[in-house]
Amino acid sequence: MNVVAQTEVTRETYWGLSSTEYALFYLLATVTILVFLYGVYQRFARYAAGDDDPFDRLDDLSSRIVGGAKIVLSNEKQFNRDLYGGLMHSFIMWGFLTLLIATTILFIDGYFWEPFQGSFWVGDFYLAYQFMVDAMGLLFVVGIGMAMYRRYWVRNERLWDRHTSNEDDIFIWTLFALGVGGFLLEGLRIYATGMPDHEIVSFVGWGLALIFQAIGIPVVEGTATDPNHVTLGVFGFNAETFHWLAWWSHSLIAFFFIAWIPYAKPFHMLSSFANVVTRDQKAGKRLPNVPSDLDATNAESIDDFTWKEMLDQDACTKCGRCSSVCPAKASDRPLDPRNVILDLKKYREELEAGGEEQPIIADGGTSVINTETMESCMACMACMDACPVEIEHLQSFTRLNRQMTDQGDIAPSMQDVFQNVMQDGNTFGDSPRNRADWADELEFDVTDAREEEVDYLWYVGDYPSYDDRNKQVARSLATILQEADVSFGILFDDEKYDGNDIRRVGEEFLYIELAGHHVETWEDCEFDKIVCTDPHSYNTFKNEYPELDFEEFADDPMMPFDYEDEWNADGEIDVLHWTQAVEELVTEGKLGLTGTELDYTVTYHDPCHLGRYNDEYEAPRALITATGCTLDEMPRNRDNSFCCGGGGGGLWMDFEEEPKPSEERIREALEDTDAGSGVEKFVVACPMCMTMYEDGRKTGGYEDEIEIVDIAELIVEAIGAEKEANLEIAAD
Repeated sequence: MNVVAQTEVTRETYWGLSSTEYALFYLLATVTILVFLYGVYQRFARYAAGDDDPFDRLDDLSSRIVGGAKIVLSNEKQFNRDLYGGLMHSFIMWGFLTLLIATTILFIDGYFWEPFQGSFWVGDFYLAYQFMVDAMGLLFVVGIGMAMYRRYWVRNERLWDRHTSNEDDIFIWTLFALGVGGFLLEGLRIYATGMPDHEIVSFVGWGLALIFQAIGIPVVEGTATDPNHVTLGVFGFNAETFHWLAWWSHSLIAFFFIAWIPYAKPFHMLSSFANVVTRDQKAGKRLPNVPSDLDATNAESIDDFTWKEMLDQDACTKCGRCSSVCPAKASDRPLDPRNVILDLKKYREELEAGGEEQPIIADGGTSVINTETMESCMACMACMDACPVEIEHLQSFTRLNRQMTDQGDIAPSMQDVFQNVMQDGNTFGDSPRNRADWADELEFDVTDAREEEVDYLWYVGDYPSYDDRNKQVARSLATILQEADVSFGILFDDEKYDGNDIRRVGEEFLYIELAGHHVETWEDCEFDKIVCTDPHSYNTFKNEYPELDFEEFADDPMMPFDYEDEWNADGEIDVLHWTQAVEELVTEGKLGLTGTELDYTVTYHDPCHLGRYNDEYEAPRALITATGCTLDEMPRNRDNSFCCGGGGGGLWMDFEEEPKPSEERIREALEDTDAGSGVEKFVVACPMCMTMYEDGRKTGGYEDEIEIVDIAELIVEAIGAEKEANLEIAAD
């Protein structure tokens, strides 16, 4: 076998190509780049034509880019609860980036460096380059193999849906062809050039060359580029001919892929990074405010969606992570968060292709989204937490819900809730005068925060005020605060519903009226901190009320309040969930708990609005531990917690679902924890969760198997046990 003469450790970039083929290659490369750039231009022109986004998504852009690069390059979201998927995506992404960088290095060396300084792609640099390209290229192929195994062999359920299409297959097979084809090309080159010793660093290509040698593929005699020396092999082919075919096949596939990127699924390689960079750090926990002019629309047409919502649609990779964690989908409600995003994208693309317009959302018919689909959303934010590319589902969902409300396409049960809130200030339709009746059974009087200065202004909330089961929780919390000897008070009949969930159902202006009432009332009170019983209230007071500029609505006769400024935009007033406030009291020793009072084995459910919304996971657990209980975690806990089903208006809607989210969660507590049926109490820290799980305990047939309790009730029992123990010691 003849070794092609090489004066140094390097190789010829375009070995085996004639000058005509060289020119043709660069003509095709130029066309490819132009097609790619035009496609990217079209994409971003769409975003420029979209509505303005209510949030500033380009502030401190340099920090955003650095933070986005960290998220993307580390693949941290891909590893979230999916080690296999994280490794797979890391191998593919890092392999692809390495090959892209390697190609860029060749371009710089050949056209900007070598003509003036001589090539740097020689010697040790060349050897290191070849080894790294082979190593990362191998990871790339392994990653593609893992993806194909999961998609076609295992047939992972979340990867297959009505939006799964041929482009998904073309995408993965094209990447596979690029990876494998690149190694075949390298192996043929090494073999056809006589297997120079230094090429052993290209260990994958070298191994393939050994295989070609074992097979005995003929090699051209003499100088490999001399057309006068041709030795025909099988079917008239020899190693150089195979290399020529592999080179052009690989190049044409690469050209196709690059040109295709802006027009199909591969565009997520660009849009995903842009989506991460422009993400809202408070997405979901704060919703975009409606414009002050009432002529603005929500989702009458696809043009009403903002450029960020359009970017969300383009960034979706159909991975199905959001679908796999959605409690509505798990309960067979007609919602798949992925499909809502992709349905909107598909409709936009159909319109751009000349399709007919149709309603964005309506009750049945030919609308893009069905009203029942959006009614199913529990606003638990699990979809957003699971999304690896930071799609803000709730922003688009809220737009759709507001359109439903504007159209009057609201379930009768929700219409009743709206009416109750408008007339009586609470979701129960009960008299405002009865709001503090829960406190009548206490052995002490609760301070009126409108008349006296207090440390804690306690917002009790609707369910602790009117629901019999949750009244027990309110009395327990009042007892804890009294026992800790802190100054606290409530608003009595000036307290109204906080507005969090009706806002997520789409009733924005009623929410603004409620917010204005509370802010105006708080202005007349003297307090240091606001403490909330309900995580839903905690979230909306902390993250959403400060976003409202009430001055915009100062002249609106529909808004009966005088407050004409932003509230707490600088965060000077602390808003706490009660577990955070009481955890401070326990730490300060004001409740006298020793951590030995109770000996129950319990499990704890993280409320969505306390956990995923506001990252508070430790205060409730610290309080459970402080009572002496043994905490046995459910498999789905903290940010992976499973919604009770009550959020987003679910508390007031009737669904024929099997199983209910609450039933599934109780089953998990009894069957999937380490203690299993030995778990005695299912502990919550949210009035809505209490209501949903008490219902689920009955409908699921678990009444005799487990008790639903609030952390406050555990603490009161522990305080009583501590007092009883102290009395026994004193008696002895």
